[in-house]
Amino acid sequence: MKKYFLLSLFACYLSLSAQAQKNLELVSPNGDIKVSVRLADKIYYDVSCNNEVLLKDNSLQLKLKNQTLGEQPKLAGQKRASIKEELTPIVPLKYSSVNNEYNQLLLNLKGNYSVEFRAFNDGIAYRFITRQKGDIEVFGEDFSLQFPADYLLHLQQPGGYKTAYEEPYTHVTSQSWQPSDKRSVLPILIDTRKSYKILISESDLSDYPCMFLQGTGKNGVTSTFPKVPLEFGDDGDRSLKILKEADYIAKTKGQRNFPWRYFVITKDDKQILENTMTYKLATKNQLQDVSWIKPGQVSWEWWNGATPYGQDVTFKAGCNLETYKYFIDFASKFGIPYIIMDEGWAKSTRDPYTPNPDVDLHELIRYGKEKNVGIVLWLTWLVVENNFDLFKTFNEWGVKGVKIDFMDRSDQWMVNFYERVAQEAAKHHLFVDFHGSFKPAGLEYKYPNVLSYEGVRGMEQMGGCVPDNSVYLPFMRNAVGPMDYTPGAMISMQPNIYRSERPNSASIGTRAYQMALFVIFESGLQMLADNPTLYYRNEDCTRFITQVPVTWDETVALDAKVGEYVIVAKRKGEKWYIGGMTNNKENERQFEINLDFLKDNKTYRLTSFEDGVNAGRQAMDYRINSSNVKKGQRISVKMARNGGFAAVLE
Repeated sequence: MKKYFLLSLFACYLSLSAQAQKNLELVSPNGDIKVSVRLADKIYYDVSCNNEVLLKDNSLQLKLKNQTLGEQPKLAGQKRASIKEELTPIVPLKYSSVNNEYNQLLLNLKGNYSVEFRAFNDGIAYRFITRQKGDIEVFGEDFSLQFPADYLLHLQQPGGYKTAYEEPYTHVTSQSWQPSDKRSVLPILIDTRKSYKILISESDLSDYPCMFLQGTGKNGVTSTFPKVPLEFGDDGDRSLKILKEADYIAKTKGQRNFPWRYFVITKDDKQILENTMTYKLATKNQLQDVSWIKPGQVSWEWWNGATPYGQDVTFKAGCNLETYKYFIDFASKFGIPYIIMDEGWAKSTRDPYTPNPDVDLHELIRYGKEKNVGIVLWLTWLVVENNFDLFKTFNEWGVKGVKIDFMDRSDQWMVNFYERVAQEAAKHHLFVDFHGSFKPAGLEYKYPNVLSYEGVRGMEQMGGCVPDNSVYLPFMRNAVGPMDYTPGAMISMQPNIYRSERPNSASIGTRAYQMALFVIFESGLQMLADNPTLYYRNEDCTRFITQVPVTWDETVALDAKVGEYVIVAKRKGEKWYIGGMTNNKENERQFEINLDFLKDNKTYRLTSFEDGVNAGRQAMDYRINSSNVKKGQRISVKMARNGGFAAVLE
């Protein structure tokens, strides 16, 4: 009888042990966020915050040619760890030091693969790790989410896989998003309508396509990916047509880490602005020498048509030597370290080695060096691919960086193109700004000479760039990495009276709104898009804009509501800057800002640019105010519709 009892007890132990193996939990360091993983026919996981289930019955799989990882998973072992470390970004867009604290659960599964989960205080992430022999073909990856209620989804929905990532945001309910509707690029922002927001994106993207999401029609979303292109055809001077695709999405090494899928989970909209999840999950810096990487502002001629004018302009303005020298002089006067030379600097877009004789590039490089202003050159991705030794040549010429445009794809081949460019440019001490690009996904930390990406509906869209859309950017596009929005308009209009064409380019939103963007928007290469003539005529605004750093020691979100307003404070050294922006919803908004972030026992001089009393109608109206302030005080901030607030405390 005793023996039978012991055998029964042992059998019960085995059963409970097996059950425990199949149901696993991972909790964030502060205990708020929990991931519950269970192994059944698939790998399922739930995500909760403060015991409220936010995502339920989610599943993940990786489909290889002859094997589906995550199908009937068998646990071979597990490993847990708790990590707490300080990270130091080479290009600190938010913080000069980042706290990276998380709990980790590594599930080793039979079939030579693992799934790693990490739980942070502000979210979770997971990735596949494979240990397969030789190369593998990936036919698909299932990233499937199920929502326990009807959530509101903020999306960017292109017409297909070919996209410049410049579409305006759309806003749909999770129950209404059908498989036949347009898919979405990353990131997406989920509003649970119960105080929680969830930002979804990816990091450590390498040798793999970008992930897209689409609705299931059953209150869920699932992943979809562009396939590997096999054959190309001619499509003009800046792109190629894909003539043939593989039936797989990636052909890659069998032993590797796959991209992270991450979820920033917040109870307060302000937390999204302060997140650094892409950085914390990215491959660390691969460059030995980074001393030559110099982030900064850049004067840009395309948006304003390269047409300075006025009594000091005695030459015919355009794409020529005299005009670019004028831009260099302007940049030099205000301490702007770079000018960009967009399309037209070369004799042909297909030939990067023969400058336009009207421009005299080599004289401009010499002149710029004399004035402490570096030259950045625009190129199509196609001419770069066809002339990959141009980085060596440009370095020999004295060029500082390149702006590469019109990629408009994010399949595995194109993702690899970005990395090849970053590597080769770094080899020759050139920084890179990607235009016509997908969103950042970690390459900018692996190769910190990648200073910015477009992939945003920015001011190039003229009347299509409205604060109602742009106010989502700090919570979505800019929340995952640097963003080349090209701010700095000196002609401001309200949307109901907007009229604009280059060279008299104008923006929607108030003058104070435009100035605030330099504080709010993050980019290692921050453009000044407007005409030097207008900057000279608005010198008070120009002097403020050009003193705003592009890298920061500290970021503090002061007030924020997704899609409505943002107020943020940022510190560089001993100086603080404040930037605020709002949408078109209300004629005027008023805020009380607490200055608790300031240093104790120090008096600061606050100089602010604020919407004038008539800014709701005449968007050019602004006021400059000054006062002395200390920690613990509160200041009142008013913003007109499509308005802003910009200040420095020193």
